[in-house]
Amino acid sequence: MFDLRQLRYFVTVAETGNVGRAAEILHISQSPLSRQVMQLEAQLGVALFERARQRVHLNAEGRAFLGEARALLASAKRLEELGRDLATGAAGHLAIGYVEGAVHAGVLSQMLGQFRRDRPELHLRLLSQRSAAQLEELRQRTLDLGLVYSPPANDDPDIASTLVQREPLVLAIPQGDALANVADLCPAHLDGRAWITVVRQPDDTNRAQFLAACAKAGFMPDIAYETADPLTSLGLVSAGLGLATVQASLRAAAPPRIVFRDLPWFERAVSIHLAWRRHDRRAVIADLRKAVANRE
Repeated sequence: MFDLRQLRYFVTVAETGNVGRAAEILHISQSPLSRQVMQLEAQLGVALFERARQRVHLNAEGRAFLGEARALLASAKRLEELGRDLATGAAGHLAIGYVEGAVHAGVLSQMLGQFRRDRPELHLRLLSQRSAAQLEELRQRTLDLGLVYSPPANDDPDIASTLVQREPLVLAIPQGDALANVADLCPAHLDGRAWITVVRQPDDTNRAQFLAACAKAGFMPDIAYETADPLTSLGLVSAGLGLATVQASLRAAAPPRIVFRDLPWFERAVSIHLAWRRHDRRAVIADLRKAVANRE
C-alpha cells in the first residue's frame, strides 16, 4: 500500500527538479525528504530519478509513474472532500420517515422544499411509516429522522423530539345532512350519529382515543365504518355514510359534497413531532431540524 505522503513528496520533487526547492514547498528539511523518496523507490523496486548534484531528473520509469501518482493523489483529494460533504450533508443519503398527517399538513413538503434548495446533491429516501416503526428504526440507525404522531418519552436516552405542529380536528358532514345547516354544533347534535373513524393497524390506539374524547365532550358516537386513512373516511362522508373528524388541513383535499364545522370544545388534535437520535451530531441533521422549525 502506498504512503500518500511519500507520493506527494515524489510529485513535488519531480515537478521542481530540485530537492532543496521541494523541501521548502513541503516545509520539511532536505534529508528526510530525500530519505522518503528513496524509500518509495525501494518499495517499488525501481529508480525514478537520475540524480546529479543539486538537481534530479525523472527517468523514463519516473515519468510513467508521475502521471499515475498525480491521478491517485487527485482521487484521494476527492475522497477527502466527499467525506467532508457527507459530514455536512452536501452529499450522501438520508432516510426520513413520516406519517400521513405530516403530508396533509404540508410539513413534509415545506421541510424538504427548503432543504432541497440548500442541499441539491443530497439523496433522500422517504418512507411512509407508523410512529412506532419510525422510532424503532431510529434506534436501529436505519432511519435518520422521523415525523411522528406519538413522540418518545422526554427522558428517552436515545431519541429526542420536538413538536412541529398541532392541528385541530374539524367535523366533516355530508352536504345533504341536516347538521350541515347548524351553525353552532354542540355535543348533543352528535350523540348516536353514524361515524367513520380511522383505524391504524396493527396497534390501533386511534379508536380508543377518539371514543375517550367523545365521552369527555358529552356524546357517544355510533362507529359504523372504519378506514385505514382520513382521505378514505372523507370519501365515505361525501357518499353520505356518516360523520368524521379530520385534521383541518384536509379541507383543501376533500372530495365534493362535504361541509366542515369547527369543534372548539372537542379536545382531540393531530400533533406532528420531529424525532432524531440524541447523539447524532451531523450538520445535516441540525439543518433539517432548523428547516422544520423555520418553515413558512
